[in-house]
Amino acid sequence: MVLELGYQLPNFEMLNVNSSKNEYFNSHNLDNRHLLLMFICAHCPFVKYIENQIFILSKEIENTVQTVAISSNDIVTHPSDSPNNLRLQAQTQGWSFPYLYDENQNFAKKLKAACTPDFYLFSNEGDGDFLLYYHGQLDDSRPGNNIPLSGKDLRSAVKDLNQDNSYPSNQMPSLGCNIKWTPGKEPSWFK
Repeated sequence: MVLELGYQLPNFEMLNVNSSKNEYFNSHNLDNRHLLLMFICAHCPFVKYIENQIFILSKEIENTVQTVAISSNDIVTHPSDSPNNLRLQAQTQGWSFPYLYDENQNFAKKLKAACTPDFYLFSNEGDGDFLLYYHGQLDDSRPGNNIPLSGKDLRSAVKDLNQDNSYPSNQMPSLGCNIKWTPGKEPSWFK
């Protein structure tokens, strides 16, 4: 199940594990840049494979696109994705962007997130309105498929957005580890 392009980003507030004071970050903290939201986690080999590419890309686009990472995995079943482990992941990788912990998994459900990594690029329309412009993969590279990491799909979408082009036609879904839903609280599209 996928969101329609043009979907409006819902309001949110979550713990920012990449903050020294365990502060909460909400949609009102977003600035006037476009927004890249990515669902990631600490344990998934698909995420580990692209961690450095996430760092490089976030630095390349930071003038026009704000990056925010989110982990929605259940930490009872997957303690390696606890807020402390997410914080350690961010520090180890040198990530300076907000890394949010979606404890109740409501935000992942609102965005119909399916896996880690999963990328959502929103255009900033002003007045706090962010509309979905791209939802898809980083690129075709996967662990073990011998295709070099390039970030070409997401980079191309960012370029198109910055040039005010229409929605990119090539929106290939992400592939990775499924979101680790709380047992008994899985969304209908997952069952």
